[in-house]
Amino acid sequence: MTTKKDPGKAVLELVEKMHEEKKIARETIFVGIEQAIKLAAERHFQVEEGVLVSIDQATGHITARYGEQELDPETLGRIAAQSAKQVMIQKIREAESDTVYNEFTGKKGELLIGTVTRVDAGTAIVSLGKSEALLPRSEQIPGETHHVGERVKAVILEVRRQGHRVKIVLSRCHPDFVRTLFEEEIPEIDERIIDIRAVAREAGYRSKVAVTSIDLKVDAVGACVGVRGSRIKNVIEELNGERIDIVRWNDSLQVLIPNALQPAQISEVFTYQRLGRAIVLVTDDQLSLAIGRRGQNVRLASKLVGWDIEIMTHDELAESLERAERWFGQLPHASPDLTNAMIDQGFLSYNDLSMIDGAELAEISGLPEEQADEIVMYAEEYTDVMERSVEEERRAAEEQAQLEAREAAEAQRLADEQAEAEAAAAEAAAAEAAAAAAPAEGEAPPEGAEAGETAEVPAEGEATTEVAEAPAEASEEAPAEEPTTEEPAKEAEPQPTA
Repeated sequence: MTTKKDPGKAVLELVEKMHEEKKIARETIFVGIEQAIKLAAERHFQVEEGVLVSIDQATGHITARYGEQELDPETLGRIAAQSAKQVMIQKIREAESDTVYNEFTGKKGELLIGTVTRVDAGTAIVSLGKSEALLPRSEQIPGETHHVGERVKAVILEVRRQGHRVKIVLSRCHPDFVRTLFEEEIPEIDERIIDIRAVAREAGYRSKVAVTSIDLKVDAVGACVGVRGSRIKNVIEELNGERIDIVRWNDSLQVLIPNALQPAQISEVFTYQRLGRAIVLVTDDQLSLAIGRRGQNVRLASKLVGWDIEIMTHDELAESLERAERWFGQLPHASPDLTNAMIDQGFLSYNDLSMIDGAELAEISGLPEEQADEIVMYAEEYTDVMERSVEEERRAAEEQAQLEAREAAEAQRLADEQAEAEAAAAEAAAAEAAAAAAPAEGEAPPEGAEAGETAEVPAEGEATTEVAEAPAEASEEAPAEEPTTEEPAKEAEPQPTA
């Protein structure tokens, strides 16, 4: 004979099981059961309110009451029980969603390791144990691909609700990914001896990491690089060869900005607090290095220090100041003092003036606020005009430079052609002189020369003498014989004369 199980005990066992398996708070489960029974009772009695349900969390005993009538939950009927079951399932899903949301929201920005379970249109689905996350194509390092079964490292970028589900988005492009890799590879960072103050990144290409050391005996940059680059090498490999600049942090912008713009050499730094702008002067040979390929170096440096950095040569700064003086002279209530006050604060264009209000300009210039408002409104109205004018000046200067370059190239080409022609003429003249001075190899002796007579060959380098051609008619008397060089010539037999 079997005994009927105590309902209260069954409720407690159900709550405990769900708490262990689903990691849902017991209080949440009790509330869900109460609401499910309440809904079932309301449907059973076809009422919308008036039903009260409570559960003793110590004994599991359920009390249900409608007005003065006490209800037995077991008598609510099959349809009501089914409705209660649906409510319970919904409450469980909501509780699970809350649990996942709270767990991963607290881990935002942390490094996680997951396994790719599938890849859908470039988006990798990553298993994080009991939860799944998305690694979109936009958050993958450019050029990398992922395959099923691969273990990947990423940081949690976003956690948001979608109905009863929680969407977890991972990233390998965010600057925090570089930060967490440094924390994993460099013990001094994890131990808080070295602090990462800022990270700027363009994923797949280049990152800048600013570090400082709490312990003066520890070199922050050297510790991050490691012996022969052993530590930074592991980070670079995880980033698929991405270049990393480790910058020494300094609270002074006059020191930090040149550090952030390395490897370029900086001549001078001017900072303007009101605009959050820094003008950095470099020599002509350092300009392209400071700006970087497609502006990457200065762009990352700006992100790292949190200021707008503008790179200029000394000539460019002089042109900007001259242009600012000219345009500021056209403002309402213009004066040299007003122009100097605005330039001292870093204002170089109408667009700069349009970024502040009249009260700030009044504070800078000492003008009444009404006049300052008028100046700001004028600057806002004519900003486009000034920018177009500056652009036209820049384009005209570029065209002039290109024209001068073409003219210089054409002049150089003509000079080269003339030099080549002169060289060719000199070569031809030398060849003609050489041909005239020495007979060609195998040339027949002059007509009328006696048989056996040898020609005298000059020694190398010896000047040759011009030999007159023999007359067409031979002389009756044979010319006197001249001795030959080297061996003596045999005595020639007398020859008949013509």
